[in-house]
Amino acid sequence: MTELITKRLEKYTEKYPKEVLLVTAEINGEEDEIAIFKGFSSSLMRSTAFDPDVPVLPDTAKIISIDRLTGPYNPANPQYIERGLSWETMQALLLKCGV
Repeated sequence: MTELITKRLEKYTEKYPKEVLLVTAEINGEEDEIAIFKGFSSSLMRSTAFDPDVPVLPDTAKIISIDRLTGPYNPANPQYIERGLSWETMQALLLKCGV
């Protein structure tokens, strides 16, 4: 995984500002969940760097699944559009929207 993937996911949410992406990934052998909304990424399980140039998904991360939700994200009442997308499926959506 490269920083480019994180940037592509952030750009997708800039194009679709009413969507939130919840990315489940394995980072350094531990599972993490990252919310991406309106071009910004934030870990829901770890601290997130203040510097937006520091990727939340490092190049060693493995994407497990991606959920698309209606934003803004409300953990008490998530509104799913699609659940459990693979990275390959998400790549097709990214290509389709030109990201």
